[in-house]
Amino acid sequence: MIDSLPFPAMIIGVDGAIARYNSGAEALFGRNIAGRPHGMHLRSPELLGAIARTLAGDQPEPVADAPYLIHVRRGTEGAVLIWQDQTDAESISQMRRDFVANVSHELRSPLTSLMGFVETLQGPAGADAAARGRFLEIMALEAKRMNRLIGDLLSLSAVEASERMRPRTPVDLAALAKAVITRLAPQSGEDRIISEFATEPSVLGDSDQLGQALSNLIENALRYGKPEGRVTVKLDTVEDAILMTEAARLSVRDEGEGIASHHIPRLTERFYRVDSHRSRELGGTGLGLAIVKHIVSRHRGRLKIESSPGKGSLFTILLPLS
Repeated sequence: MIDSLPFPAMIIGVDGAIARYNSGAEALFGRNIAGRPHGMHLRSPELLGAIARTLAGDQPEPVADAPYLIHVRRGTEGAVLIWQDQTDAESISQMRRDFVANVSHELRSPLTSLMGFVETLQGPAGADAAARGRFLEIMALEAKRMNRLIGDLLSLSAVEASERMRPRTPVDLAALAKAVITRLAPQSGEDRIISEFATEPSVLGDSDQLGQALSNLIENALRYGKPEGRVTVKLDTVEDAILMTEAARLSVRDEGEGIASHHIPRLTERFYRVDSHRSRELGGTGLGLAIVKHIVSRHRGRLKIESSPGKGSLFTILLPLS
């Protein structure tokens, strides 16, 4: 029975000797250990105590011995031990802790600033009209920053919740891209966004999410590109070797400073910023590309990032054609 288990497993007989073990346990403890006292190979006091209680008829709690959680159960031949690898679970738990810490840090800064200005305005500075106006303007900016962060957190949560549900609605990417560009054009400045559509492909998708992904890429390009630099949005189709099918290729190119190669693999991590100070000054939350990555993943596509210092950046979304 234990040979078929996907985890390391071992049976310790009532005499305390190792009776049987599978290949997983062999990888942990070596070969030819059958018949030896279990204490020669198992040294954890907690585990030895759990084995003793099991052989005596009790049912102990699992024993934590990083990176494993060891389950000890009574079997017909003695005590059955199963090592459950907790590496992935611990990694997920650490990601959650990091996420909470990052959110707390991102919210603490604007909240501290707001509280400081409120206390100042409650004092003598409240009677100074010039100071009051300047402080209120900064407070409004900090409040908007918190609002953007909360909005992006809600968006990320919604995208993650639906990531395993593949969308089935046909979406005209050209019409969608034109609508996004039309919406962003007034705030970007005249003629900064250039569109080049070689074709008008259709994909199966969620138009709201795809529109959000494109908006995030264009807004990033406008935010981090040169003040008067152009942002080029291209749409065509290509045979993609990685997706192994014909795909719609939607790309956004900026004329910014570019990104060093060691940053690129981490750009889609939550709250990862190439330049934290500049990003916050420009209103970035550090979540935009994480949202794009999850949206593209839900659509069974891929996100490609190309950049080098001094040459701008190119972000490409590849989606299987419907």
